[in-house]
Amino acid sequence: MQHSATPYEERLTAPRSWWLISFLVGVSFALILFPFGTLPILGGLVGGTAAAAVVASSYGSPRIRVVGDSLIAGEAKIPVSALGESEVLEPEEARAWRTHKADVRAFLLLRAYIPRALRVIVTDPEDPTPYLYLSTREPEQLAAAIEAARKANAPTPAES
Repeated sequence: MQHSATPYEERLTAPRSWWLISFLVGVSFALILFPFGTLPILGGLVGGTAAAAVVASSYGSPRIRVVGDSLIAGEAKIPVSALGESEVLEPEEARAWRTHKADVRAFLLLRAYIPRALRVIVTDPEDPTPYLYLSTREPEQLAAAIEAARKANAPTPAES
């Protein structure tokens, strides 16, 4: 029997400054098209802004969710039973795990504009991935949700 744990969901949205940059890309396109008249200027402003906004939005679209007995991070889905200890990474330690401490086999859901992260050990012997590195604004809550899901979905002695 599966028990329900408190679900967790976070979208790794791009920072607000990226939307200003999207507008400035549109202004740049408008300036490039300035010699061609008013309509091309407006087209450059609208088209450039829209294209840059689509890129910013898609880069900030990954979600991290703990649902039922699974952790879903971007396109990856892993059962919480295959996960071990979690480590909250403050900005300095997170940078170290993104650079010189990183293992090339690790799964990274990394967004440079999010300074904190959670590192979760993968305990499944069949999985070559040593750990998950997840950029998150709320690493403590994510770790708690993974632990709650693991406990809620652990087999009881009667089920073993």
